[in-house]
Amino acid sequence: MRILITGAAGFLGSHLSKKMLSLNHDVIGLDDLSTGSERNLKLLEKHPNFHFVKHDVRESYFVEVDFILNFACPASPRHYQSDPVRTIETNFLGIINMLHLARDTGAGLLQASTSEVYGDPTVSPQSESYWGNVNPIGIRSCYDEGKRAAETLCFDYLRQYDVDARVIRIFNTYGPNMELGDGRVVSNFIVQSLRGEPLTIYGDGSQTRSFCYVSDLIEGISKVVTLPGNPGSPINLGNPKDFTMLELAQMVLEVTGSQSKIEFQPLPQDDPQQRKPDISLANSLLAWEPEVELPAGVSLTADYFKDLLAR
Repeated sequence: MRILITGAAGFLGSHLSKKMLSLNHDVIGLDDLSTGSERNLKLLEKHPNFHFVKHDVRESYFVEVDFILNFACPASPRHYQSDPVRTIETNFLGIINMLHLARDTGAGLLQASTSEVYGDPTVSPQSESYWGNVNPIGIRSCYDEGKRAAETLCFDYLRQYDVDARVIRIFNTYGPNMELGDGRVVSNFIVQSLRGEPLTIYGDGSQTRSFCYVSDLIEGISKVVTLPGNPGSPINLGNPKDFTMLELAQMVLEVTGSQSKIEFQPLPQDDPQQRKPDISLANSLLAWEPEVELPAGVSLTADYFKDLLAR
């Protein structure tokens, strides 16, 4: 297939581009490089079937393609809160432009949504049928509500225009190709431990998250792309094993052998207390479940950051 990947220079977009190239697809990678990495692009541009276009998805774009993977949006609170208007525009205008392209070309489309659509959930684990508990006017709303609106548009275009729009809800993912200043908890802890800095925990460390290693997530995404027929529902992709922030910090210290201390700071506004996916739908539809255990994934990610810090 000829596949368009928006956000191709980002953490997930770069891994996804590599995966699609390995399956002998032609890949057109779009990115405005506002948060994407030119280092990630250099690894892709050597491939003869990869073509990069610098473009902002808030503006329309046309190319004949068979499938669209929409991954253009900063996913770290540090990044998406730095310019909230741009964030919600990227979510809303970006998916509209990609859905127009899918409708006009007959391409299938996969929208990268997020576990953040569940907000600060009142149930655990979170299944796709849970509608969420989201603050529509808080500091995280530009991302949370932007992704929720994007999901709405996908299913409206599916119903009204018969666009084969598919939605995945990605839970916390980590691994190589993240940036040093990414701002998400796994990379934060690893970089702080390698630098000998205190590991920053917000709140008392009792809040829980599940962590999926990037190779597992990419395999799940690939299965959604090739799924015969539209699933008719969002699909959770993540690791159902959850850990407290304190457990994660202690694991990172053990894996890296760091002597760093743990430092507690006030909890940010609307920070969820729990996050744990119900992946029974992914298991039944895709025969998918994550394989990489957290200590092994943390070790692989620490090796990546060691190399990055040594450059």
